[in-house]
Amino acid sequence: MDLPTALITGASAGFGLALTRALVRRGWWVIGTARRAERLDRVADELGAAFIPVPGDITDPAHRALVTESVRGTGELTLIVNNASRLGPSPLPRLLDYPLDELELVYRTNVIAPLAVLQSTLPLLQPGGVVVNISSDAAIEPYPQWGGYGSAKAALDQLTAVLGAEHPDVSIYSFDPGDMRTEMHQAAFPGEDISDRPEPESVVPALLRLLIDKPKNGRYAAADFTVGQAQ
Repeated sequence: MDLPTALITGASAGFGLALTRALVRRGWWVIGTARRAERLDRVADELGAAFIPVPGDITDPAHRALVTESVRGTGELTLIVNNASRLGPSPLPRLLDYPLDELELVYRTNVIAPLAVLQSTLPLLQPGGVVVNISSDAAIEPYPQWGGYGSAKAALDQLTAVLGAEHPDVSIYSFDPGDMRTEMHQAAFPGEDISDRPEPESVVPALLRLLIDKPKNGRYAAADFTVGQAQ
């Protein structure tokens, strides 16, 4: 019997890496993609044959085609996690000062690419499979300087909600992990101490609980789940 397989974008660092490690420890295959090939190689060295690295930029259609081919050739696709994200300029600018070419890149990564991934891989998802699009509280809170990233995540939330309505037979979620101690979060607060933020590994059990509980399609935050019991 084929092992369950997950596709995780942005798998080389932060929450994507923490989730990849957790799934491999639980006997999954993970197809992981990220822009930095050397980081993916290190993950492959750490996790062994259960991790299939596909380096490249998820906004590139040619790269997405390679990802789809990797999915076709590996096990039963059980989980798709659109985790790859782009923060935008650092420090974060106010909207009236936001470079529009940078905003286009933010939307291309945070909105267009996740939909493109699902257009090619959702038909390959096994019955009972799950889609998780990683969101942010910036999607619902009007934080100054967060308008570019936050509006893109808000668009991703709406995209996820509509997909969930169009495919009620598939579990499709937005998941807000909350603040975490990651490179991207540090870039949002250059020069500040973010050591009080939780490590990404501490949030993974909440997502695993989501996968187990499979509530109705919608938007969820890590705080919505009692963690520590997920297997």
